Amino acid sequence: MSETGKSSLFPTYARYPITLVKGEGSRLWDDTGKEYIDLMSGIAVANLGHAPKEVKEQLVQQLDQLWHVSNLFHIPNQEKLASLLTANSCADAVFFCSTGAEANEAAIKLARRYNQKVLNNGRYEIITFNMSFHGRTLATLTATGQDKVKEGFLPLPEGFVYAPYNDIEAVRSLVNDKTCAIMLEMVQGEGGVLPADPEFVKQLAELCKQEGLLLIADEIQTGVGRTGKLFAYEHYGVEPDIFTLAKGLGGGFPIGAMLGKAFLAEGFSAGSHGSTFGGTPIATAAGFAAVDTILAQKLPERAAELGEYTIKKLESKLAGNPLIAKIRGIGLLIGIECTQPAGEIINEIHKKGVLVIPAGPNVIRLVPALNIPQEDLDQGLDVLCAVLAEKASTISSI
Repeated sequence: MSETGKSSLFPTYARYPITLVKGEGSRLWDDTGKEYIDLMSGIAVANLGHAPKEVKEQLVQQLDQLWHVSNLFHIPNQEKLASLLTANSCADAVFFCSTGAEANEAAIKLARRYNQKVLNNGRYEIITFNMSFHGRTLATLTATGQDKVKEGFLPLPEGFVYAPYNDIEAVRSLVNDKTCAIMLEMVQGEGGVLPADPEFVKQLAELCKQEGLLLIADEIQTGVGRTGKLFAYEHYGVEPDIFTLAKGLGGGFPIGAMLGKAFLAEGFSAGSHGSTFGGTPIATAAGFAAVDTILAQKLPERAAELGEYTIKKLESKLAGNPLIAKIRGIGLLIGIECTQPAGEIINEIHKKGVLVIPAGPNVIRLVPALNIPQEDLDQGLDVLCAVLAEKASTISSI
């Protein structure tokens, strides 16, 4: 705050009236000392909980050695993390950056450049989906299939068209001689926690092969164990040509990555793309520690088990509640769709000491840490269900 008591920040965020100052595991504390159970993990970032010791140890060690060098030099931690990621995925090469939007920018640029400089076909158009979310840069907000994020930013870059999610015929109708790629989230997080239909994804992959298109999977929110697999595309039996990561990749430390098949390397030749803070020694130390810990502790498998448990518990405790339209999700990415806007309900859940977030106007989104203790999860779900029961009784008594 400034001397006048006014914030010196641009008002770009509609903030909750909570100031968080400390975190440990799946617990958070605000500046008044109030304790919260965290079922949102910084929007699927703190996959190992807050201040995980495995990541902290690697960060402390790296802080004593080297913080930053230019990507004009070799960075051993980059090779170490890239090798871990490619050994556990369908990808062969990795480009490191700092954010999810930057990772998606890299994917968009690689798709275009591979077509234009390697295949020499001039293609540049990418098909994305209604209600998708791909980032806040000009290109990624244009790729996003939600008009609200585009207001006031005209003119937008050309080269993106939108199809209804899970509608293969609509996608087919949009393919033309300008199309270079199809980009999708396997689960639309911001769009309402909407999983892709398995047959739809299979047909998309087949369409890409038939038409010579690249398949891009935006795994910014779904990646690194969140859905019960290390990467969400594994649920669908397909291999994307390109996929993107961020959020949970660094255990709370900012890092993003764009991964792709070996044949695409020719599209990103030296000097074609870059990032000053992409893959610093510190960021890649955090990334390696986070991914290595998630694999060693079999946290994707735990996310699958806890996700199934959570959905069953919610379905049982919320059965017959008139506020509930549907409960859906995969792994520990779960949405509770309400029959009315969920904002006031979420505020009340916060007041009761549990942190959750929306996914669109009517959906309560749960994205706890993959290693959340069972007792924390149960306590948080009990509070959430009690608030929903209380809200429902208030409505029925009117």
